Formats: sequence, C-alpha cells, structure tokens
Amino acid sequence: MAHPVKDQLRYWGIATVIFMIALWYLGDVILPFVLGGAIAYFLDPVADKLEDWGCSRALATTLITLAAVLIFIVMVLLVVPTLINQAISLFDIAPQLFTDLQNFLAERFPQALDEGSTLRQSIVGIGETIQSKGGELLSSVLSSASSIINIVVLFLIVPVVAFYLLLDWDNMTARVDTLLPRDHAPTIRMLASQIDQTLAAFIRGMGTVCLILGTYYAIALMLVGLQFGLVVGFIAGLITFIPYVGALIGGALAIGLGLFQFWGDWVSIGLVAGIFVIGQVMEGNVLTPKLVGSSVGLHPVWLLLALSVFGSLFGFVGMLVAVPVAAALGVVARFLVGQYMGSRLYFGLEKPNQSED
Repeated sequence: MAHPVKDQLRYWGIATVIFMIALWYLGDVILPFVLGGAIAYFLDPVADKLEDWGCSRALATTLITLAAVLIFIVMVLLVVPTLINQAISLFDIAPQLFTDLQNFLAERFPQALDEGSTLRQSIVGIGETIQSKGGELLSSVLSSASSIINIVVLFLIVPVVAFYLLLDWDNMTARVDTLLPRDHAPTIRMLASQIDQTLAAFIRGMGTVCLILGTYYAIALMLVGLQFGLVVGFIAGLITFIPYVGALIGGALAIGLGLFQFWGDWVSIGLVAGIFVIGQVMEGNVLTPKLVGSSVGLHPVWLLLALSVFGSLFGFVGMLVAVPVAAALGVVARFLVGQYMGSRLYFGLEKPNQSED
C-alpha cells in the first residue's frame, strides 16, 4: 500500500534538504562532476545522432572526445594566451582610459570636473581601484600555485567524468527510471520530459547561440581593429543567455573602448556599433528562433533571480546549477498551477465544467 501524501512529502522534503546541505558543503569538490555532467548532457544528442548513423555508443563517445580534444588544443595554442594577455592589458590600461575620459570631460564640461566634485572623485577612485586591484587580481589568480593545481585537476577530471557519463548516459537514465516510485512514475516522467525539453532548448540552444555570437563579436571586432576585441567578444558571448544584457554590456564596453581608440574616426566607431546591431538582428531573427525556440519559458528576471540566489548561497557551483534548477522549478510551478486551476480549491463548490449563465 502506498504511503499517504503527507508522509511522501516529508520523505522527499528530507531528501531535498540533505541534497542542499551536501551542495553547500561540497560545492568545490563536486565542481568537476557538475561540469562533466553538463558537458555530457550537452553532447548526448551528438552521440545519439552518431548512433543513428551506425556507430556504437563507445565509438560515438570516442569520436566526440577526440574532436573535443582537438578543439581544446587549438584553443589553448591560439585563443587562450591572447585572451589572457588582452585581459591583463585591459586592466593595466584602464587607468589611462579613465585619465583620457577625465581630460575629455574637462575640455567639454569643465564645471563637472572642478576640484572636489563628485564626478571627478568617482573617476579618480575607479581608475585607482582598477590599477591597484585589477592587475593584481589577475596576476595572483594566474600565478598562484594552488590555483594552477586546481585548474590542472579540473582539466584532468572534467573530461574523464564527461567521457564516462556520455558513454553510460542512456543506461543511467534507464536505471533512474526503474527507481521512480511506481505510483507517481507517469507524472514524474511527464515532468522530466518537459524539463528536458526546456533545458535542451535553453542550455543546448543558448549555449550554441552564445558560442556563435561570441565568436562573431570577437572576430569582427578584431578585424575592425579594436584593441581588446577578443575580450569584449568573449564577455558579450558569455552573457548572451540573458536577453539583451550581453549585447548591452558588450556593446557599451566595445563602443567605450572604440571612442578612446578611434576618437575622430567615426567610421571605425560606427563599425563597432554596427557589429552589435547586426549581432542583435542575427540573434533575434535567426539564431534564437532556430536554435532555442519560443516556448522555453525562462523569463530573464527569473534567470537573474536564480543566478543571484544560487550564486550567493553556493558560489560558482550554484551559478552553474542555477539555470537547470530554474528551468525545473518553472516546469514544476506550471504543473502545480495547472493542477490548482483544475481543482476544487480553485472552483470552490462549482463543478469545473459548469457554464456560467
């Protein structure tokens, strides 16, 4: 005989609390496994497609791994050093950029930068902070022995975890299905299917959109001649999953740097602005409709809230799991609302099918 609903809620509530406590205390430890699981989930459709073409699961996983290793080697040799150097140079040159901004404002708005004015103190303070902390932060992160060891361990464990999870993905999902409580298995399967569709559309789709737009922004800005085009493109592409935020931050950063670098060359400044306009047109009319779709159901405000809450509670690992958890909670919330709208609690004493006079 099945347990009463009250007992089931208590058991699952205890399991949820234990999971949250484990996530709280083991955040740094489980980071490679979270990343490996995300990579395996992202690449599972590719493995399924290779299987449809006649490959075994082991061969499909091996081919994907070899392709990923090749791409990783190319990026390490060509992209990552340039990205790091540009990021460090951007921090080093930031005080000079603020000095140029101060001189520009002093020429055109002299009263705003009088000695002791709030704007002047703010600009000087920002410049000094970036100069003293920015380069020091990057240098310490890159030179710290513990950080290097952690990064090496991360790069060693994540591919191994992703490989084995991708290899056994279908077996694991089938095993999890056998462990579902029989009374609620159909409902759980239905919710899991909807969550998977939401995650597939958002994580796989938006991940591809971020990669395409980030690559486009970086290459286009470097071709125009923007000094820190690779960094700006990387930042803009990385946060594209939050609608409009990536374009606004990346566009503001690129145009701001372009104004300092190309001041007076309005053609180059216009090209920098045009790159982001074209990127937004591509995203809104081609990439997002084709790769993500319109039925994801993840509102930007809900995403920002999830990132803020999970990031503050669980750090970087929390930010990684924020989007999947937000998607799952959104699906469950819509299911509960549907149940409520069809329940006696909503209709009261009226019958659901009763029509109004």
